[in-house]
Amino acid sequence: MRILLTGANGYIGMRLLPVLVEAGHEVTCVVRESRRFQPSEGLYKKIKVIDFDFLHHDRVETYFTGKEFDVAFYLIHSLKDTFISLEEHERISAECFIEVSKFTNVKQIVYLGGISNASALSSHLNARKIVKDTLINSGIAFTIFEAGIIVGSGSASFEIIRDLVEKLPVIVAPILLKSLCQPIAIRNVVNYLRDSIGNEKAFNKTFEIGGPDVLSYKQMLEQYAEVRGYTRYILTIPLVTTHIASFWLYFITSTNFTLARQLVESLKNDVVCHNKTVQEILPQELFSYKEAIQMAFQMIKQNMVVSSWKDASSSTLNHLDINQYIEVPVFGCFRDRKWTEIPEDKVEEVADRFFGIGGVHGWYYADILWRIRGIIDKIMGGVGIQRGRRNNDELQPGDALDLWRVILADRNNHRLLLFAEMKIPGEAWLEFSIVKFHGKFILKQTATFRPKGIAGRNYWYSMLPFHFFIFRNMLKKIAGN
Repeated sequence: MRILLTGANGYIGMRLLPVLVEAGHEVTCVVRESRRFQPSEGLYKKIKVIDFDFLHHDRVETYFTGKEFDVAFYLIHSLKDTFISLEEHERISAECFIEVSKFTNVKQIVYLGGISNASALSSHLNARKIVKDTLINSGIAFTIFEAGIIVGSGSASFEIIRDLVEKLPVIVAPILLKSLCQPIAIRNVVNYLRDSIGNEKAFNKTFEIGGPDVLSYKQMLEQYAEVRGYTRYILTIPLVTTHIASFWLYFITSTNFTLARQLVESLKNDVVCHNKTVQEILPQELFSYKEAIQMAFQMIKQNMVVSSWKDASSSTLNHLDINQYIEVPVFGCFRDRKWTEIPEDKVEEVADRFFGIGGVHGWYYADILWRIRGIIDKIMGGVGIQRGRRNNDELQPGDALDLWRVILADRNNHRLLLFAEMKIPGEAWLEFSIVKFHGKFILKQTATFRPKGIAGRNYWYSMLPFHFFIFRNMLKKIAGN
């Protein structure tokens, strides 16, 4: 079938895409910036890609004229800061998706949202319900799946639980931690999405999907600790308000504050399946919560995490055209340039080092100062250094990398370009590259800063002493000296 896959570079989209291609479907992916969308080379050759933003209704004819699809997946979610309300943001995007679906003669739309069967919903779940209602009223055959917490390597819920349990021997949390949830393994979610394609028994139906376990959030933390072999003490205290809990979650985990606040607010709702008809129409073996955790760690240990919420979620670039940052600006910028000669037979080894920077490998010099910088950034409302990286061996454009975002990762030409997402009075780039000059191989490291006002200039000059010894020694370590 001809499949239109929106949100293709998101957490779910990147998991679903290879499954669709393997099943023999003709897949067209829609992403906001194709340069940030880099599936494996073999997969990329089998799909088509359209650059399109669903917040712009006026561009539908330009991008979709002459195209027809049988099934369209709506996998666009907005757990992030926006210039408009979350609900309005979701409504506009969903309405544009319907316009595209009608324009391309789509016969079935498939949507994955959140369980919304409670009487009073959080703003996050209410936004999902707005999308659901918009799709139901479209006049196109729909199949809607509603899930609670999705458990898999790289999922937001899994990574937040992982952060909490791995880091804290004692967890103090709000009383809302007693709310119930029905977690589901990412593998089961992808199977449901796949099996719904063209299945007329699933037309015009909404399915609530969950695993076999109904657990409180406290039990989920406890069972995670049990699987990992940890002893953890979890205290639920009424005095811990949702606002306090949001700040606490923000500082302890790799999430941003907006996501932390929305997730904590969602704790007030039980997200448990009331309707279980999905197993009658789309039967499959459901994995338990503990099994889902074990499968997630199998992927992590094998370094096979396909996608992560941190790479698809909001960043300081959420309102910018990322393409404009691929070419580092020249005028009005400060620069710290350093270079050193490397042996020809060490080129790939050196490239491996800078492509492996960050995360568990660290920054090769003064890691404690990088961690302190991350703590300061968290206090200022930034992303901090806790995000790590999706994969220890490879980087792709759009990947989160501690305090940075990967803009360009060109292994063939030995060039890595990072854009700073930390809170700074300006814009910053960090570039590593290997070039051949007069027969010699040179490792180049360039830090570029475009200041914003006097504060930006003061920031640059105040950091010069740190740049001198941190960047100099980081270059030496990467070069193998």
